Order: sequence, then structure tokens, then C-alpha cells
Amino acid sequence: MLEKISNFIGPINSVLYYPILIILLLAIGIYFTFRTKFLQVRLLKESINVVMEKPEEEGSVSSFQALMVSTASRVGSGNIVGISTAICLGGYGAVFWMWVVAIIGGASAFVESTLAQIYKKRDENNKSYGGPAYYIEQGLKSRVLGIVFAISLILTYAIGFNMLASFNLQTSFMTYEFYDPNKTPFIIGLILAIITAICIFGGGDRIIKFTSTLVPFMGIVYILVALAMIVVNFSYLPSVFLNIFKDAFNFKAIFAGLASSSMMYGIKRGLYSNEAGIGSAPNAAASAHISHPVKQGLVQMLSVFIDTLLICSATAFMCLSSGIEPSEALSGAPYVQESLSTLLGGFGNYFISFSLALFTFTTLIGNLFYVDSNLSYINKKTPSKTFMTIFRIFAVVVIMLGAMSEVKLAWDVSDLLMGLMALINLPSILLLSKKAINCLKDYEKQKAQGKNPVFKSKNIGMNEKLDYWN
Repeated sequence: MLEKISNFIGPINSVLYYPILIILLLAIGIYFTFRTKFLQVRLLKESINVVMEKPEEEGSVSSFQALMVSTASRVGSGNIVGISTAICLGGYGAVFWMWVVAIIGGASAFVESTLAQIYKKRDENNKSYGGPAYYIEQGLKSRVLGIVFAISLILTYAIGFNMLASFNLQTSFMTYEFYDPNKTPFIIGLILAIITAICIFGGGDRIIKFTSTLVPFMGIVYILVALAMIVVNFSYLPSVFLNIFKDAFNFKAIFAGLASSSMMYGIKRGLYSNEAGIGSAPNAAASAHISHPVKQGLVQMLSVFIDTLLICSATAFMCLSSGIEPSEALSGAPYVQESLSTLLGGFGNYFISFSLALFTFTTLIGNLFYVDSNLSYINKKTPSKTFMTIFRIFAVVVIMLGAMSEVKLAWDVSDLLMGLMALINLPSILLLSKKAINCLKDYEKQKAQGKNPVFKSKNIGMNEKLDYWN
């Protein structure tokens, strides 16, 4: 049955990714890069500065907290298992195309998160919320499309990505002697589901506090270990870079087998990891209380770079500098564990399992934060306590089932659902991008005058009634 489902989804993914989604992703990202005059480079320092600003009101969500929630979702099992899979199945060149997606995607992340801030809503407690569903409805005047997007996001994150995160975690235990394919996946899935349930039944505020504490610690430790690995195996680096660039531009091999090429695996796994342009991070971006929408756009651009250029690259170089050649047999967590064991011995397996556990848990929490926001959108208010209890029970059951799923099915379902989100969000932000670009011009104009930018919608010719910025 599962094989039939996977065989059905596979061809659909081929239609989505080859060439529609990839063309949209790259073309729109390049367009935004030129329209913003390469803000990924120009305003990188500014993005770091605004992260540390305090929120406009005491007790509201800061830029840093919004960054941590979005990074919690972005930084997950894909940073370890996804990158390893891309290298093992696509080759060295997948790393280069992963970088391309991140750099270009930074501009898309900026636009979508700036739009989320412009169109954010105010709740009864004077807190802000929003996301693509909201800017689609108000900006494009289509609640139907907004609902379609919200449903696709709920399916993607509550089912597709959470199943995959749970599955990826349990694969890291395959190297241990106690692993029993008939029992261990169920036990790991059950434990993960119970811990997640304890957290999500505590509410959104606990999610924000928890992730803003754990994500920085998790990322720093992982990068430090990767750096140690690279320093010890420094002699391998020249050949690693040579292989990356040589394989990335082997267009004969790419076009001979596009679906299995380094380009395709790098783009797919890069998109899965950093999520730039698919419409997830704007849900967190809208919650920040700041003086100008551009500030949160810059923060979310930085989140893409943290995810891919730092953490994903750390995984890639940790593996490729080990001297162990990637292969299909090692695809996923085993390749990372095998590579790290050359430095840490048997402890390397434990470290990767521990890292994956932290990455996976924060991913699950961040994902369900997005889901809550979109359930509220569809219902036009926070759903009843009874509904949310039933839905959260369903969500934790999905997490448990994900650990017991098949590898091909887990990736196929996630790719399909992620593609549906992107196919709605990318054209939407393209149509609304003029407002984000004008907002950026307003921000830079005020900065040039030595001001702390404060946004008023009338300054960019917006006459729409907004909950903020009027």
C-alpha cells in the first residue's frame, strides 16, 4: 500500500519540480535579488544589527525571538540528514547548488517576511500575527486562495515535514546494536510524540521561550564540532572544493539525468532545509513587534543564511573532509555518523543522534507554531479548545507514525506538499513585491537621514486599511 502511494506521488513531484517549481524558485529569487540591488550583500551587516534590537513594547515578541522560531523550523533534521542525502545521491556538486538556493532565496525570504509585517493583524491581547494567508487575502483580495495556502501549509508541516523529521531521527539509531527495525522506530516515535505533546499543550508563549533558548545553543555546539572536524582534516579541503565546483558544473551529467543530478538534489534539499519562498517563515515574522517591516525582512533573510551557509555547510564539510566517499548505501544519518567517527570514534554516533534529537524537536515545535496560526486564519479566530486538543493529539500521532514510515514515502510526501505551498506563495509575493520594494526604499531613505526607521503606510502610497502602520 505504502509503495503504491509513493509510486503515485513520485510522478507528481517530477511535474512540480521539473521544471515548474525550480524555474519559479530561481527566477523569482533572481528577480528579487536585482530589484533589491543585491540586499543579501548590501544589508547583511544591517540584518545582524536589527536582530539585537529590543521590541517596541515591553513583553511583545522581539526580532530575535521571531528569528529563533523561524530558525527552529528551518534548522532541523534536513540540516543533517537532508544534506547527507543530497551529497550521497546527487554528488559533491549538490553543496554548490544548495548555496545558490540560499543566496538567491535570501531575497525571497526578505520579500515574503516584509509583506507579512505590512499585512500583520492585531489580536485581542494587542499581539501581532499573520503570514502568507493574510497577505494573500488582503493584498490579492482572495480569501479562497488564502485558505488553500493555509490548508497546504497545515498539511505540509503537521503531516509531511513532521513525519519526515521523526523518520530522520530514528534513522540515526540504525547504527546501534540495540536497533530493532520492528520495535525501535515505534519506541523513538512514541517518546518524541510524548515530549512534543507536553510542550505544545503549554501554548505558543512556551514555544517562543523554549526555542529562543535552545536554538542558539544547539547551533553553536554543532558548528564548533564541525569546525574541529574541518581543522583536523584540513588537508582534504582543496580537493573538497575542487570536487564541489567540478561536479556542480558538469552539465553533461546534469542534463543526462536531471532528476538524480547534483543540481536537482542540491536545490530540493536546500529548499527543504531553508524554506525560503515557500511561505513558512512569514508566520513567525509577523509576530515581531518592530518599528519598520523591513527590519523583520532582513532578520528572516539572515535566518536563511544561518540555516544553509552555516549549519548545512557545517554538515557538508564535516562529511566531505572526513575522507569517506559518499555513497547511496550511506545516504542519510549513517554518512554523517560514519564521517564524524573518524574524529570522535564511537562517540560520533551519539553526538549525531543527540544533535538530531535537538534539531528534530525544535523543528516539530516550530512547525506546529505555524500550523496554529493558519488554523486560526481558516476559522477567523482561535479554534475552540476542544478542536485544538483533538488536532494536537492528531499531530503527535502523526509524529509517532512518521518514525515508522518508509524512507521514499517520507521524502515524497514532504516534497509534494512543500511544492504546493511554494507554487502558491512564490507567484503571490511576486505580484505583491512592489510594496515590499517600496518599503525597502523607505527604510533606506530614513537610514540615510540618520533616523531609526519608522514605517507609515502612506509614505509608500498604500491606502489600504491595515491593523498596523496607518
